Amino acid sequence: MILKSFEIKKINQNINNLILFYGKNEGLKNEALNVLIKDKSNTSNYEEKEILDNENNFIENILSKSLFDPQKFIIIKRATDKILKVIQALQQKNLEDTSIILNSDNLEKKSKLRSLFEKDKKLVCIPFYPDSDQTLSKLAYNFLRDNKISISPSNINLIVNKCGGDRETLVNELQKIEFFGKNGKKINSDNISKLINLNENHSISELIDNCLAKNKKKIIGILNENNFSNEDCIMITRSFIIKAKKLLVLSKTFETNKNIDLTISSAKPPIFWKEKEITKQQIYKWKPKNIKQLIYALSETELQIKKNINNSINLITDFILSQSLTETNN
Repeated sequence: MILKSFEIKKINQNINNLILFYGKNEGLKNEALNVLIKDKSNTSNYEEKEILDNENNFIENILSKSLFDPQKFIIIKRATDKILKVIQALQQKNLEDTSIILNSDNLEKKSKLRSLFEKDKKLVCIPFYPDSDQTLSKLAYNFLRDNKISISPSNINLIVNKCGGDRETLVNELQKIEFFGKNGKKINSDNISKLINLNENHSISELIDNCLAKNKKKIIGILNENNFSNEDCIMITRSFIIKAKKLLVLSKTFETNKNIDLTISSAKPPIFWKEKEITKQQIYKWKPKNIKQLIYALSETELQIKKNINNSINLITDFILSQSLTETNN
C-alpha cells in the first residue's frame, strides 16, 4: 500500500506492522517518525548488515516479547533488497505490539523490496522525495525570522543549495549559524561558507579514525547521526586512502622499533595531541600487510562507487562496517 508523506496518520499500527520509508529526505522521514513514535525509549535501531549477519537471532529477539511490554519500534537503517527474505519471514509471524520501519535510500521501481511493500495491503510504503528549493527557502526564512537573524537572500540560497533537498540538513546548518551569531560574531558569506562545511568534514574524519581504530559502536553512532551524500562517499574513500597510507608508515615504524610513544613522537608531520590516543589504537590494530590490503580494497570500493553512484551510500556503509569487524592484527 502506497501512502504520501503527509498521510502518515492513516497508518493503523495494529494492522500495518511493517513500514517502508524510502528516499533521500531524512528530515521529512524524521518528522514522520515523530508522528508514529511517541515514546523513543521503546525504539531500537539496526543497520541492515547487523541483521543479515545473524538473521535468526534478530527474529527471535523481536518475537520474545513480554505480555507487559509496551509498543515496540524497530528501525532498520539503509535497508536494501538484501533484507527481503527477513521481511517475508516476519510477515508470517505475529508482530502484535511491534512495528518495524525500514529506512531506505532511493529504491528503483524494479526493487523487489519496494514492490513487496507497494502491492501488499497490510504493508505500508512511503516515498520521501527531496524538498524543493522553494520549500527549503520558506523554512529558512521562518527560522531566521523567529530567531531574529538577518541574512541576505543570496546567503540563504547558499545554505539551501548545500542541503540537497533535505530539511533536516537545513535545520542543522541554520542552528550552527544561530549559535555562531549568539557569540557576538558577525555573520557574513565567508563565515557561513565555513560553518556549513565544518561539521561534514569533521564527521568524515571522525568516521575514518574510528573505523581504523575498530570502534564499532562509535562508527554506528556516526553513521546514524549523519546524512552523507553520494558525493560525500567519494570524499570518504579518498580521505580514507590518505589516512591509511599515513598509518602504513607509522605501522612499519612501530614494527621496527616496538615503541609506540617513539613511533608517535617521530611522526612527520607531527600528530596533533588530540589525535595521539586514537592513532595508538590504530597502530595496535593494524599490521603493515593488512593496511596494504585495506588500501587496495579502498581503491576497489572507490571504483565501484563511481560506477554505481546511486548505491554509493550502501557500498561505503557496508565497507566501513565490514572493516570494523575484521581482525587485522595477526
